[in-house]
Amino acid sequence: MENNKVNQNKLQSKNINLWLYIALVILALGIIGLSIKLISVKDNMHELLVDKEMQKVEIEKELDSLMSEHNKIKEAYGVLSDSLSSKDSIIQANAVQIKKLLNTRWEYYKVKKKLARLQTISQGYIRQMDSIYDVNHALTKENFKIKEEIKVEKQKNIELSKIKESLDNQVKKAAVLPVYGYQVGGIHLAGGKREKPTDKIRRLDKIKVCFTIGENTVVKPGKKTLYIRIARPNKKILTKGRTDKYSFIYKNERLQYSILKKVDYQNEAIDLCLYWNRRKSLEMQPGLYNVDIYEDENYIGHATFSLR
Repeated sequence: MENNKVNQNKLQSKNINLWLYIALVILALGIIGLSIKLISVKDNMHELLVDKEMQKVEIEKELDSLMSEHNKIKEAYGVLSDSLSSKDSIIQANAVQIKKLLNTRWEYYKVKKKLARLQTISQGYIRQMDSIYDVNHALTKENFKIKEEIKVEKQKNIELSKIKESLDNQVKKAAVLPVYGYQVGGIHLAGGKREKPTDKIRRLDKIKVCFTIGENTVVKPGKKTLYIRIARPNKKILTKGRTDKYSFIYKNERLQYSILKKVDYQNEAIDLCLYWNRRKSLEMQPGLYNVDIYEDENYIGHATFSLR
């Protein structure tokens, strides 16, 4: 009796273990099936994301192509495109809106619909631009003859102005005193009286400026005022003083002069020699000295000399 009870307990234990084993197998099969399902769903999601990314790239390409073409048309028509600036603003705003949608969560058909609307607006823009161009072209053609006539007249006026300017310049040049035969340089007074040329600063007593005013029948005869400017190597002018008393006006600029000379010019050649007396307190510099000659508002001559 007791053995039967033990056998019965063992049988019950075996049955429990069998059912437990079956339950574990069923659970394992369920987990495997669920895992396969999840992998399949993941693959599908990946495919959907790839498709969505491809759709996004495709729409971006269409949008970029559309806006590139739109900007080319604007550039081609130039100023004429200004008349449709409001429509251009609408196109630009729509393009920005589509770009924003593509960079956030978006619906393919919604974006595609907006892009189609933008394409329609863009086509209308092109038609209007063509119409404006045709009207403008017709007006241009109509006025071409008048513009050509105006152009010819302008060219004639330019040529006449050039001829007049050339004649004026010739008259101005002819009315300037001709100066030549320059002899400029340092002078040492030997024995206090006899002039002797020198290029040595320590022996310098004067600077002598000689030249000839040539014959010119075009220049109006009468009193002429000559201004001679002697510039040291440091560009500073040798002058008796820095006040306006020793200056003159040339082309609206006040210039200092070294020597002033008034001459009575009667259209005949005049030989002149003018002097600048050195002040002992004035420090002279070795180097190249420039001599410039003016007559009232005219620059008429230039010469150089050197001291050492």
